[in-house]
Amino acid sequence: MSNTETRPAEMRCGGGTEADRPAEVEILGARDVPLGGPRAMRVRRTLPQRARSLIGAWCFADHYGPEDVARTGGMNVPPHPHTGLQTVSWLFSGEIEHRDSLGSHAYVRPGELNLMTGGHGIAHSEVSTPDTTILHGVQLWVALSDEHRGTERDFQHHVPHPVALNGGEARVFLGTLAGATSPVRTFTPLLGAELTVSPGARLVLDVDPAFEHGVLVDTGDVLVEDTPVERAALGYTAPGRTALTLTNRGSDPARTILLGGPPFGEEIIMWWNFIGRSHEDIAEAREEWEKASDRFGKVDGYPGDRLPAPALPNARIAPRKNPARR
Repeated sequence: MSNTETRPAEMRCGGGTEADRPAEVEILGARDVPLGGPRAMRVRRTLPQRARSLIGAWCFADHYGPEDVARTGGMNVPPHPHTGLQTVSWLFSGEIEHRDSLGSHAYVRPGELNLMTGGHGIAHSEVSTPDTTILHGVQLWVALSDEHRGTERDFQHHVPHPVALNGGEARVFLGTLAGATSPVRTFTPLLGAELTVSPGARLVLDVDPAFEHGVLVDTGDVLVEDTPVERAALGYTAPGRTALTLTNRGSDPARTILLGGPPFGEEIIMWWNFIGRSHEDIAEAREEWEKASDRFGKVDGYPGDRLPAPALPNARIAPRKNPARR
């Protein structure tokens, strides 16, 4: 799923330095965002926001569902463009049909990673399948470094094996955790994993001290270190930790998504489905999409029109760094 807001907010983002980071857990609450028209699917967005724009190279995090497809109509996102990023699709329930201008025709299913690279330009569509009754998952974006943001289109699929932990289970879809390493290629060091914490358990994970981390809570009564993190919120920890502790205070299993990476040292601009480094980057990408240029290619098999780009804001889009820490 992509950013289909009809009036997308300007998202000016940049990585801070380790000196800016707090020692404790920072809570990033979610904002409710409708995608599309009157029966729009609604998502809970924790990245980007004013308090924090990125966690490592992770620059966008939407959490959605459980969504009754019979009531809402599910997901139906027409062909739309991307530049300067990788999209990470991860489901807890349901199924989504993916088509892109690379020629990929694939399905997003629970516990299976689909990662699409839209460097210089790619287009894709996403539609929940007819057999889907409940749609539930996360959509994540990774910013490409300036060195690689013009890279070629790519699509990768991976099914991580569950790894038993003392107090839970992990499915590592990007990077390395608990002895499991994903084979999926990224352009900066990253960590992405689904973690299940057993009822009443305290899960202690060895983590890379060069990474900052974010724990997005899907279900459960969860503490990150000793800080409560509500459902759909994200708990952030700064670089410097060698271990991360998650506690489930509830009587049912808790489920979270763990994101991590070294602080992203570049300023970026996010607007609609584009990531660039300047206002001109964004304006050029929008113009080429509207002109149906070869930059984004064609998505075959979607029974409908492409998604038109919204109008650019009146003001010039400029980058913004994460706020300095007090």
